[in-house]
Amino acid sequence: MPVDPHLAGLLQMMETAAAPPMSEGTPAEARAAFRKLSVDARQAHQVVPVASVEEVAVPGPPGDLAARVYRPEESGPVPTVVLFHGGGWVVGDLDTHDNAARSICRDARAVVVSVDYRLAPEAPFPAAVDDAVAATAWVAEHLADLGGDDRLAVAGDSAGGNLAAVVAQHARDTGGPAIAAQLLVYPAVDVLGEFPSRAENGTGYFLDLPTMAWFMGHYAGGHDRLDDPRLSPLRAQDLGGLPPAVVVTAEFDPLRDEGEAYAERLRASGVRVDVRRFDGMIHGFFDMGLFSPGAQKAVDETCERFAELLGG
Repeated sequence: MPVDPHLAGLLQMMETAAAPPMSEGTPAEARAAFRKLSVDARQAHQVVPVASVEEVAVPGPPGDLAARVYRPEESGPVPTVVLFHGGGWVVGDLDTHDNAARSICRDARAVVVSVDYRLAPEAPFPAAVDDAVAATAWVAEHLADLGGDDRLAVAGDSAGGNLAAVVAQHARDTGGPAIAAQLLVYPAVDVLGEFPSRAENGTGYFLDLPTMAWFMGHYAGGHDRLDDPRLSPLRAQDLGGLPPAVVVTAEFDPLRDEGEAYAERLRASGVRVDVRRFDGMIHGFFDMGLFSPGAQKAVDETCERFAELLGG
């Protein structure tokens, strides 16, 4: 099917704005542009309501990491989800993914702890991985304090989906905290992979191949093992014994095929997987409900599927 008409309009608007591509600018310029598209475009009435939001500090390898705790309007026991934002490990923060965290909190009926991990190039690989692992371990030790029961999950979109998958593998391999479920939204899981979706959707659909290369250059340009599972979790030798997962992809996303390949490998390894491709959607749709009813419907369905997995 064609691109969702509202998202097509958004893509046309960005094209006519004649702004230089992200891949031709600095990280600081890219961060400002991303915040303009996400944070500045959000009106007060569009903020997803939750019961409470609390700013906290989470211990990380370099010192405290900023984090934000979202609590739902639920009277009974609820799971806790550690959320890692997308943005190519270079852009994005707690504010750009505020509504994403709120949506998961409200619609998956969970406490959400959104973590502001260190970004590249100031803190290149494996800094984000180290932060994500440390934050998850801390949350696991404070579930009751945060308001959740004994169910712990990880979630993320794009680069954040990469970190969620890596954390799940790390916990399995090291005897770390027990993770009950994972939500991987168009995850980046294979740096070296050659997939048809990269050729089909590599230009004109928000995330393009030059930007992907720009992200990776800043994040892991100095790393000589791009098949490292901490960079490319699809390259892990064994995916057995991992937590059940909801894996979501978008039809017009260069990352579509690697996300689906990861879901298939999980399933073949005996892991319970709920995989869903949203036709007409582009990379980044999880935070584009402000622009597109179709994107919002996809977000709602994703959160409901995750709620079912957490409850099951």
